Amino acid sequence: MAKTPLDRLIGLVRVLRSPGGCPWDRAQTHVSLIPYLREECRELEKALRRGRWHEIEDELGDVLLQVLLHARIEEEKGRFGVQDVARSLEIKLRRRHPHVFGKKRLKSAADVLRNWDEIKSEERRLRRRDVKSRRL
Repeated sequence: MAKTPLDRLIGLVRVLRSPGGCPWDRAQTHVSLIPYLREECRELEKALRRGRWHEIEDELGDVLLQVLLHARIEEEKGRFGVQDVARSLEIKLRRRHPHVFGKKRLKSAADVLRNWDEIKSEERRLRRRDVKSRRL
């Protein structure tokens, strides 16, 4: 099966971070990448405001690189990788869209936002409970 551009990009980031890869990329940490993440998000915001699709595409790629680098750093530590990030996001989006993937009926964008906030609040409550039980 042919690899997708995303598959090839994930492999490229793996090579950049590998022992034979780029010294700069290998030296990066979550913290050292923060300024670049901020810069790329600001540049994406500017492109979105200008509405120029070619700039938006380019800046989205730069933000995606940041996501892939952070996921790769965690994969190297044996914690999670970009596929895990994608899986977590898919689960979250399905859970937060019961009006699309479940039986709940919402009529307006305001209803959706209100429901989204309720779901997020419940997720936070469960996460705090989980963290608290792990400490015991």
